[in-house]
Amino acid sequence: MAKQTSLITFTGRLGKMIGYCRNKRYYLRSVPERVRQTEATVRAAKRFGIASRKGALIRHAIQSHLDIKYDSTTVNRLNKLLIQGGTDNLKTITGFRFNTHAGVASFFTKKPVVRRDGIVAIPAQSLLVGKDVRTVVVKVITSRIDFTSHRIIATDTIFTTIDAGQPFSGLSVPVDLPGLGIILVAMQITCIGNGYEIAGKDSYAADIIGVQLPQEQEYIDRELSLSIPRADYIHKVCCDNNKTYLESIHVQRE
Repeated sequence: MAKQTSLITFTGRLGKMIGYCRNKRYYLRSVPERVRQTEATVRAAKRFGIASRKGALIRHAIQSHLDIKYDSTTVNRLNKLLIQGGTDNLKTITGFRFNTHAGVASFFTKKPVVRRDGIVAIPAQSLLVGKDVRTVVVKVITSRIDFTSHRIIATDTIFTTIDAGQPFSGLSVPVDLPGLGIILVAMQITCIGNGYEIAGKDSYAADIIGVQLPQEQEYIDRELSLSIPRADYIHKVCCDNNKTYLESIHVQRE
């Protein structure tokens, strides 16, 4: 390998030379005349391409709705999880952190769960927050993605606040979206002090907390169709003006 000694250095391909940086020093190497690929490297390249496309859709669906500082390691970490899990096993990204310094579990003694009936439930508990925290802002981002057509079908966000100085009695948020494809559920946690947002690296989090596959959604639909009585009301969890309440909805059937 040859060192770059000029005042102007570069990385990437330039003609038949490739510049690259290692340990803050710049080097040159020539472009190979021919790249030989084995069957194993071809398969690895295919897996990487599939994981990269899926990762890009996931990031676009979730990350554009986050209010936290961007982590430059997100792309590689998410792609690595997708490759390790296989092309069809998206459950492996459950628990993925968009902030490596803190996760959602850092703020709760009992972690939030995505229930089979399409509800995100945070159990009643004591919050794990510092003495300077006055309010905890919880934002739930739900996105339906069709990886077959490479489309984000729909994305919905709901947020509410928790008074850190009062006992927390629990919270339930609906996360169902119509359409085809999988459902991804992410949760963002930010902490507010006395009128200001606490900006430490460990004072906010954003995790993927659930992945709902199409076959699970079909099971839920069948389960609900059996469990909803012919009586004419169902209940929906609503968030309005930082309050969570149950709204009774009249159901008309033919």
